[in-house]
Amino acid sequence: MRLIVGLGNPGSEYAQNRHNVGFMAVDEIVRRHSFAPYKQKFNALISDGRLGTEKVLVMKPQTFMNLSGQAVGEAMRFYKLEADDVVVLYDEIDLAPAKFRVKFGGGVAGHNGLKSLSQHIGNDYHRVRIGVGRPAQKSQVANYVLGNFGKADLDWLVPLLDSMADAAPKLVLEKLNEFKVAVEQKLAKTAPLEEDKPEIVVKKKTENRPPKTVKLGNPFAALKKLKDKLGD
Repeated sequence: MRLIVGLGNPGSEYAQNRHNVGFMAVDEIVRRHSFAPYKQKFNALISDGRLGTEKVLVMKPQTFMNLSGQAVGEAMRFYKLEADDVVVLYDEIDLAPAKFRVKFGGGVAGHNGLKSLSQHIGNDYHRVRIGVGRPAQKSQVANYVLGNFGKADLDWLVPLLDSMADAAPKLVLEKLNEFKVAVEQKLAKTAPLEEDKPEIVVKKKTENRPPKTVKLGNPFAALKKLKDKLGD
């Protein structure tokens, strides 16, 4: 069995925070791969299913971020799992929005969820770091990560979570580099082409030549998708 953990804070008031992008990522895995409905256990919301041939438990600790390791440690003891059976998805302020990195092991880099995991299960687990960017001032970090994603973020957030869910079977096989490549390839394929963008006619009163057309993106499709996936 493999354990996939999304980090975040429980409660509707935190649901669309940048700090909760780990929750959002595992929710999309659960939805995409038709896992069982979430249930409460280990002071967490858990859902089980399969990714390929691997049995997988998805977990969203309900302890609040800085105690996440308690729930993860309890589940690992119950299922007799080792740290390298665990994959953790979480927000990373040291990566720009829309960027992501994968790695095995490492430090905590000031992340309270990782600090708690380090205390309870050590550092030797697989990681998916999802970039959310950082504010200009260090003193603004707490408010920034506990702030909601903006509408402009939907253009990269929805495709990224979708691509990660699609490539999730590679995560549980410990093929981190293959996972990374698969996500990047799908993102490249789904990036909107110029000819796919709607046209708006701009008329110039002082000229008799045909009106000029300007290509614009459509933010409404991404907004609808986020509402469908993450809730209102």
